[in-house]
Amino acid sequence: MKRSLLVGLCLQGISFLAGTVAVHAESAVPLIPLPAEVRPMSGSLAIDAHTAIAYPPGDKGAKAAADYLASELRRSRGLSLAVMPSTKVAGHAIVFRTDTGAAVDKAEGYTLDVDDKGVQVSSRDDAGLFYGAVTLWQLATADGKRGATRIHDVAIRDWPRFAWRGLMLDVARHFRDVATVKHVLDTMAEHKLNVFHWHLTDDQGWRIEIKRYPKLTGVGGWRTPPGADTHGEPQRYGGFYTQAQIREVVAYAAMRHITVVPELDMPGHAQAAVAAYPEIVGVTGDRPKVSVDWGVNPYLYNVDDKSFAFIENVLDEVMALFPSTYIHLGGDEAVKDQWKNSPAVQAKMKSLGIADENALQSWFTDRLGDYLGKHGRRLIGWDEILEGGLPRTASVMSWRGVQGAIDAAKKDHDVVLAPAGWMYFDNLQSDRADEPNGRLSVLALERVYGFEPVDASLTPEQAGHVLGTEATLWAEFIPSPAHVQHALFPRVDAMSEIAWSPKEARNWNGFLQRLPAQFRRYAALGIAASDTAFAPAIHVDEAVSAILKSGTATVRIDNQTNFGTLRYTTDGSAPGANATAYTAAFKVTLPATVRATTFAPDGTPLAAVRSRTIDRANLLTRANGEFTKCPDGGLGLRMPLLPDLGAMDTPVYDVDLFHSCWLYPKAPLDGIAGIQVDMARLARNYGLAHDQSKVVSYPKKTAYGELEVHQDTCTGPLLASLALPPGKALGERFALDGALPRTGGEHDLCLRVTAPIDGPLYGLGKVQLLDSAAKKTR
Repeated sequence: MKRSLLVGLCLQGISFLAGTVAVHAESAVPLIPLPAEVRPMSGSLAIDAHTAIAYPPGDKGAKAAADYLASELRRSRGLSLAVMPSTKVAGHAIVFRTDTGAAVDKAEGYTLDVDDKGVQVSSRDDAGLFYGAVTLWQLATADGKRGATRIHDVAIRDWPRFAWRGLMLDVARHFRDVATVKHVLDTMAEHKLNVFHWHLTDDQGWRIEIKRYPKLTGVGGWRTPPGADTHGEPQRYGGFYTQAQIREVVAYAAMRHITVVPELDMPGHAQAAVAAYPEIVGVTGDRPKVSVDWGVNPYLYNVDDKSFAFIENVLDEVMALFPSTYIHLGGDEAVKDQWKNSPAVQAKMKSLGIADENALQSWFTDRLGDYLGKHGRRLIGWDEILEGGLPRTASVMSWRGVQGAIDAAKKDHDVVLAPAGWMYFDNLQSDRADEPNGRLSVLALERVYGFEPVDASLTPEQAGHVLGTEATLWAEFIPSPAHVQHALFPRVDAMSEIAWSPKEARNWNGFLQRLPAQFRRYAALGIAASDTAFAPAIHVDEAVSAILKSGTATVRIDNQTNFGTLRYTTDGSAPGANATAYTAAFKVTLPATVRATTFAPDGTPLAAVRSRTIDRANLLTRANGEFTKCPDGGLGLRMPLLPDLGAMDTPVYDVDLFHSCWLYPKAPLDGIAGIQVDMARLARNYGLAHDQSKVVSYPKKTAYGELEVHQDTCTGPLLASLALPPGKALGERFALDGALPRTGGEHDLCLRVTAPIDGPLYGLGKVQLLDSAAKKTR
């Protein structure tokens, strides 16, 4: 059967004939990423404690793959299989072997055959054997259970679409210990990803030991967070990796066929380095503190000889630790003000005949690219390095969309696609109120899956410069390992299929059919994958005023993917596999509590139970996540109570950095006499650079400002002005109460803070409207 037809059938979830027996595709090939060619067959094979894993004596690649499979099965199934060198094994063994004549002749490719004789995995290279082991592990763990299992007979011929299948982990903003980094590497291997991009330096921390310059970590590795010593916020926050730990991580990755590409950001995002050595690398001579501000900070590397000597000495130690061909030198968000205002830098530009500061950055990048080239390495940087003219030897990682990659590929430069609109996993996965902190730009699972790295405008020759794609996990708003897991999974499944599987084989519906098996693997491995894509959302269809008048509500339930069976209860019990299946909107009488969850077609729970209580108090309340942006503003970030607290359950607040404004939409004001607002003081720790002028200050009437409540629009009638309490302690929560004039009808309420913009940022937690009776009892 032709590959395109066969794979299409697998992805669509259509039953088709393999031999003479119909095989249901999603149960036969529960694999992510989907292999290039899959041929399910009749029959199955038992894998149990009597199954041996064998490899030819002296075949190091086969032995490594065999050992990896055995360790993965122990870890996920508690199943211990013997691994032995042997040319002849009795019984139904699993055999790995290097075969220079293997049917798949592409790099990292492999063949995998399961039949009544056992399992045969072969490849022309060690990486292919390893990925064959990954596929076999997935086949053996699809049920998520412990102990022995059976796998379907199948013939697989597989190879990756792209050579660069990357994941970037930012450890500069929030340091991750070695155990967490290794866990990320483990999961990368299980998704056939092969490039670990390690973002090691930034304004907020320098994380790699450089023996020649110990203050880089002694000073640059630590910061004092906003709100230090408040509610458990540490006084000293940070950390770094010793060179021994770096070597340990690089070796651990290599055993999983993962190349570690280090990133040292320059010439911008340099504040931690300048804090450590302002006299060597700083432009102004000032000694700043290590930054606590997320975003864009002003500090740049100098461009004089002593600065370059410093950078080259650092790179010497970096190259000694990392054998990767590529070294990432950042290049993004370098605000050029310090260069523009420095007579010495301007004189340097004049002597070099450089017209502007963007061209100076290209010269800076070119010089370092040449240095790396002399040592057999290559420079890669973010797409801003194109702005002053593409450096001669640089490869480009495109994050501001795809145009940077297109432009570089058309100029015969290699590119990696990591566009923010598809691959920035610090973006929230939905607009649900129960999502944790992050960027409020939604990056849904389906959006990730729909990304195509090779633009249609590229010729075949130009497309050959597309090395691959990469998911990035920036960590400003990802403070803990639990946040890392929530942000990565299952979106990394979608990304891995883009990077590995043939373009024509990808199919969203087929991918969803294969995800339940992956969720079972995650559960077996203790990975706290996000259930956002499948979590039920419980809506009421009528206007609140109509519900309050009638005492009944029409309830509608859905989820982001429209996948799975939604089941619900109205009696307060948790919905199980036998609860009522949602088929259409239904009526409830107030007060009511609706609880719902989602089950896969095979009965696997895909989401935790979600609840909604529908009564007068809740209908008159809006909480964080339910406010909308003001007409002239935009809620852009969901912030934790304090920036360096690592708990997933910390309160979070949607904020507009520029306007401190929120809308309570369609507030029912009939009979309303008052308002109660729960608020918090948050850190205003944002480096806005040239955008600082966009922060709006509203005139205050009291010492600390007010929370204003306007009707309809932010310039509409002022209904209330609630004075903010004294104090500047960050992480402090408080409540405001006030009367509202008798208005009636349904109106938007604009809630706006007039506090000075050089002080704390205020977050809105909950707003409750109070009727006359409730107001009297308060």
